[in-house]
Amino acid sequence: MALLEVDDLSVTFARRGQRTVHAVDGVSFSVDAGEVVGLVGESGCGKSVTSLAIMGLLPKQPGLRVGGKAVFDGTDLIQLDDRSRRDIRGRDVAMIFQDPLSSLNPVIPIGLQVTEVLTRHRGMKGEAATREAADLLDRVGIPDPRRRLKEYPHQLSGGMRQRALIAMAVACQPRLLIADEPTTALDVTIQAQILELLKDLVRDSGTALVMITHDLGVVAGMCDTVNVLYAGRVVETATRRPLFRQPRHPYTEGLLASVPRLDAGRGERLNPIPGSVRDLLPWPDGCAFAPRCPRRVDDCVGEPPELVIAHDGRGYRCVNPVPVPGLTPGADVAATVPTEAAPGAVPAQAEPADPPAVPGFGPAAREEETPHE
Repeated sequence: MALLEVDDLSVTFARRGQRTVHAVDGVSFSVDAGEVVGLVGESGCGKSVTSLAIMGLLPKQPGLRVGGKAVFDGTDLIQLDDRSRRDIRGRDVAMIFQDPLSSLNPVIPIGLQVTEVLTRHRGMKGEAATREAADLLDRVGIPDPRRRLKEYPHQLSGGMRQRALIAMAVACQPRLLIADEPTTALDVTIQAQILELLKDLVRDSGTALVMITHDLGVVAGMCDTVNVLYAGRVVETATRRPLFRQPRHPYTEGLLASVPRLDAGRGERLNPIPGSVRDLLPWPDGCAFAPRCPRRVDDCVGEPPELVIAHDGRGYRCVNPVPVPGLTPGADVAATVPTEAAPGAVPAQAEPADPPAVPGFGPAAREEETPHE
């Protein structure tokens, strides 16, 4: 059984006199110990709402509805009361937030914010907690940690603030870590250092990591399995290499095509996805990506696309998927499942047999040439 099993997770917001917003709709994925699973998509696709729902950190407000399951080691996090959730959060499940400057308390020194976690979950106090906090800052690469403990968030650089958040998140050696855009607004060098730090954490402690990002370079360098989200739904899921070699959903293909490539010719223009993520008021009929999709057909409008499970184990939701060269359309389909029966995605189990490469990402690019690196 997976360490975390998210099944049919849904989040809706309803306001008086307005229609319901389906921010997350039927998202399903699993994470094993020591595995890195990516949630990828543009801003507004439901990635952060998914993570906040799992953590129980969505703001309490009238009209909020959270459905489905998020089972962590046999315990459904969605059904826990606030007290039980606080006991697990920070100790067994931790989160690295997107913006460290707004996530850290601006009027409390870094040291007190780190030792609070140690006191709450490990019972450490006084000098023992201070020593452990300094050791945590040292382990995440913050120089002169004793001095930094006395400083306030605004006195640290962006990279140091992010490292401080990571130190707080890993203080109790959690079994599951959710990282929400952990390299946002950091320069490329610092990004690489932060990602390397997370890699070491997964490798050394066996922590399960959910990586939320819009950066496909991060996915290429970090993730074992990738779930592509659009308009609150998982539209494609696969292990990393098959996804980059041969995407099946047009949205995934568009994301890959819009990334700058090292092998691009001089003056070659990017190929962005036209338009933007659609407003979820009202909830769209059929495929939400259809208005932007270059492969749109009449069947895209009407009923939501079924979940297609391919022979290689990947799943995608598209009635007119990106073709695989040399393969008859539909020949790779192992099963189709109606949306109502299985609204989430299924983890991919195997890699396809030597498919063609997406330029700059697939087997034509050496491992060290992935966009992250």
